[in-house]
Amino acid sequence: MEDEFSLVLGGPLYQLYLRSRLLQPPLDLLRRRVVGLTLLSWLPLLALSALEGQALGGVQLPFTRDLEVQARFLLALPLLIVAEVLVHRRLAPAVRLFLEKGIVRSEDRARFDAIVASTTRLRNSLAIELFLIAFVFTGGHYLWQEQFALRADTWYAKTTEQGLRLSMAGNAYVWLSLPIFQFLLIRWFYRLLLWCRFLWRVSRLDLDLTPAHPDRAGGLGFLGQTAFAFAPLLVAQSTLISAMIAGRILHQGAQLPAFKHELAGAVVLALLEVLGPLFVFAPNLAAAKRRGLRQYSLLADRYVREFDRKWVHGGAAPGEALVGSADVQSLADLGNSMQVIREMRAVPFGKETVIQLAVVTALPLLPLALTMFPLEELIRRVLGALL
Repeated sequence: MEDEFSLVLGGPLYQLYLRSRLLQPPLDLLRRRVVGLTLLSWLPLLALSALEGQALGGVQLPFTRDLEVQARFLLALPLLIVAEVLVHRRLAPAVRLFLEKGIVRSEDRARFDAIVASTTRLRNSLAIELFLIAFVFTGGHYLWQEQFALRADTWYAKTTEQGLRLSMAGNAYVWLSLPIFQFLLIRWFYRLLLWCRFLWRVSRLDLDLTPAHPDRAGGLGFLGQTAFAFAPLLVAQSTLISAMIAGRILHQGAQLPAFKHELAGAVVLALLEVLGPLFVFAPNLAAAKRRGLRQYSLLADRYVREFDRKWVHGGAAPGEALVGSADVQSLADLGNSMQVIREMRAVPFGKETVIQLAVVTALPLLPLALTMFPLEELIRRVLGALL
């Protein structure tokens, strides 16, 4: 059953990909999907805005100068599609490791398989994807209109006393292109919820964790690497935020420091999206650490007492040399094992994982610095800080 686990191989959209020949099992024809969905969402906007004379000029914000739209459909949307391949390739082997490493006990195998099957059923749910589509055309549309649509004459709408009046390109944007992107993004959030649910249910099993495991996570250290499978999703989000802020700066006269809280919040929330689900194992790791310290402390007591009787109080056999004795090495190994247990982490990832993910997430935000300093000045400041 565990071999069938996947967050992406199934569901109505997956079946639509198959029928439209945008996909061959398991996830082949990636380039065809990227090009096909990108052109479907972006090309009509270019054509209609050009037809209305608003692709290059004619309004305050023409189509080709709308950084948010270009980033959304030419960068973020392809990344959402690419993420499917990476997530499938990384998460399926990680799920198998629960069994291969013996972390899930043999008596819990049936319960583990049931968790996988339950996750698969929810992933394939037609009702849920229909709900997501309905939300995109209601809540998603309202959110865009109230929070993100510019109150200015743009390629997609003109401002009137009655509100925004959409152009032909604007209607295509609001009722075709934007729903495609929003659906793919919200569908990813739903998959993250499924991953969190899966991990939480697995964490409720009686896991066989090894306190002295060198990964400092009881053998669960492999889960920290699964977070990198979602890197394209994080980059897609930060790319869109970066383009949105850049648009406000270039076209509405905003200043970058005004968005410092949004920028910090974007990175923190992105990290929580992929690392937050792993916190469900904190109770398991804490219990394993307590158990390990207790058990190894008792073992150390017995060993040290025997070592003391043998080598301190003359219990060693005549002619047996202390120098080179395996007893000394065993004592050192026992001390190292105790140290490993003391250093066990509360979560199955370390600070290196957090730093690396933060850097990856923040990379698309760095070009915003060019709105405050010319490129030459920025390079000079960076070099001055490093040299």
